[in-house]
Amino acid sequence: MSPPAGESPHWPAVGRTPRFRSPLLHAGIILGLIVIHFILPEYHNGNLARIMVLAVYAMGYNILFGYTGLLSLGHALFFAAGMYGLGLPMHLLGATPAPAFLGGLATALVVSAVIGFLALRTSGVAFMIVTLMFAQAGFLTVLLFGEYTRGDEGFVIQQAARQVAGIDLTDPSNRYFAALTLFGVCLLLIAWLVQTPFGRCLVAIRENEERARLLGYDVLAHKLGAVIISGTMSGAAGAAYALLFGYAGATFASVQYSILPLLWVLLGGAGTTIGPFIGTVFMFYLIDLASGVTSAYMLIAGLALVLLTIFAPQGLAGELRRRLMSWLP
Repeated sequence: MSPPAGESPHWPAVGRTPRFRSPLLHAGIILGLIVIHFILPEYHNGNLARIMVLAVYAMGYNILFGYTGLLSLGHALFFAAGMYGLGLPMHLLGATPAPAFLGGLATALVVSAVIGFLALRTSGVAFMIVTLMFAQAGFLTVLLFGEYTRGDEGFVIQQAARQVAGIDLTDPSNRYFAALTLFGVCLLLIAWLVQTPFGRCLVAIRENEERARLLGYDVLAHKLGAVIISGTMSGAAGAAYALLFGYAGATFASVQYSILPLLWVLLGGAGTTIGPFIGTVFMFYLIDLASGVTSAYMLIAGLALVLLTIFAPQGLAGELRRRLMSWLP
């Protein structure tokens, strides 16, 4: 078989085709995060641990928005479901982290399945509003049961309880690698998912839902699957956040935490596997650096967001895909 025009006679070599470039890219990101842990100071290691957990939240959101084309303003509900699904059993019942984490995942899965079943009866702007209303209902529920959730004040998960198989997750290095493990699993899972027939169908629905339906795809079932996967992954991020950083509070169920993953995905590049991570890193450090310069740090962040929207409308990873890496999934 002759190689395509412009390729070397050794085609297909590892790393020269999209088949190999994508796995190498994602493995390289994970390896890079392992290496820089031993280079960066403790402050940035702590930041990166938090960023990786929040990036998982953004990756979950990206499945629904970036790949399926469904704009949700209610993802804080799923994040909070995972957070309280883990946090309350540990705080009130003395549950250990492993079963509590599974409880957080199960809570997020059930909540996302119910919300998806109800919200997908609508579409477009109505879907966005319905998800927002469900999230607000969840936020108010957290406040209503403040006797257990401690409302806005929140509650702390004791350090002694945050140990898994003898590993102390309050230790900065252990916390970093726990966050990296979750991030790596979710990144590789999404990289695989978008290449499957299910993932390609989600993209087809995003591009032309009616045509996908005419081709015989069960659009509603695929959308519901996307909501459940998205919500469960976001819940995993919420559970991990509570476990690794030892705090759960109503702030994480507020509208702000529904808008943040949208910003991270838009900045990084919707519909790209690495975009949510890039967007989360960019936004986190932009606010961190700007707050060290002025108390009006959101003004600087807002200006940077406007400039990025104008000059990189597809997000940072989207521009990379458009200009240099057309194979980027």
